[in-house]
Amino acid sequence: LLKSLIPGFADPHTAWLILAMASTLSGNLTITGSVANIIVVERARPDVTIGFREYFRAGFPVTLATLLFGWAWLTLVR
Repeated sequence: LLKSLIPGFADPHTAWLILAMASTLSGNLTITGSVANIIVVERARPDVTIGFREYFRAGFPVTLATLLFGWAWLTLVR
């Protein structure tokens, strides 16, 4: 979907890296965003119920923090 837009960036290589990083880390946002998330929810103790809302409350700040750190790392440190 974004293949035609990437060459228009000042640094297409970094743009590809940021896109790859963002698509991977964004999987932490919801339960169904990653198979690992589904496994963790399924393997939770029987007395623990993790719904989409509860997961999102933890997943959103974690996803936001890792995306911001990854973006900074790829653009500033590189």
